[in-house]
Amino acid sequence: MPALPLPILDHVVVNLRERIDDGEAAYRRLGFTLTPRGFHTLGSSNHLAVFGTDYLELISAPASAAGRQEILAAPEGLNAIVFATEDSATTYATLQAAGLPVGPPLEFSRPVGLPQGSRDAVFRNVRLLPGPGAPGRLYFCHHFTRDLVWRDEWRHHPNGALGVVRTVIASRDPGVLGTLFSRMFGAEMVRTGPGGCTLLLGLARCEVTTPAAVRAAFADAAPPDDGRSEFMAVLTLRTHSLDRAAAALAAGGVTARREADRILVPATAAFGVTLEFVA
Repeated sequence: MPALPLPILDHVVVNLRERIDDGEAAYRRLGFTLTPRGFHTLGSSNHLAVFGTDYLELISAPASAAGRQEILAAPEGLNAIVFATEDSATTYATLQAAGLPVGPPLEFSRPVGLPQGSRDAVFRNVRLLPGPGAPGRLYFCHHFTRDLVWRDEWRHHPNGALGVVRTVIASRDPGVLGTLFSRMFGAEMVRTGPGGCTLLLGLARCEVTTPAAVRAAFADAAPPDDGRSEFMAVLTLRTHSLDRAAAALAAGGVTARREADRILVPATAAFGVTLEFVA
């Protein structure tokens, strides 16, 4: 069997459901430069906050988008962690051979307007099929037109954001996701501890811990308790400086809590996900 894929973060997704105008306005107030609105051939629409090697995607879908019911059926908030692949066909075959619940590659596109004219950004995703109580979506993204995503004019943000440092998933039994990550990427990519587990994602990481631990660490900035015991809770971003992030948030009228080594934006101000800025 071919070697398991390496866990490399491609992007993270915040679900706006049908509220793309509200979400766009909120993330501009948070100090992000957003790409022009994109329209997928699958029926969804998006904006991106593009960083150095990864990005944050704001995703939305109208009620009529029959092909994107996984967006409409999920609550607002951090909804997907997306891994990078340069060979979606091999990734699919390898995960399938490992006995993982994976759907066949799905190709789609969206037009991107450029000064020299419009071109189609093309992607192919390989998705893990969600099981009962899944905290969100996990999938791989194969970019065929990387130059239409990572463009320098979109990489500069008033809040100084440079990239994703970590994601935090709340789970009543972190070991379940730890086992899944071990099957996907190999046990050496997963570190376990008394509070949960961590998947190494190149320069980033994905931590899985209990809902109680998330609320203890982030207090009133944590996502509101809506009864879910499995959810994607926190996104940590590196910034040029905390002063720069604080200034951008203040300019946007966002109330955030500054501590010695971080700034916390409550989930209520960021569409259901806690944002943590670190320098």
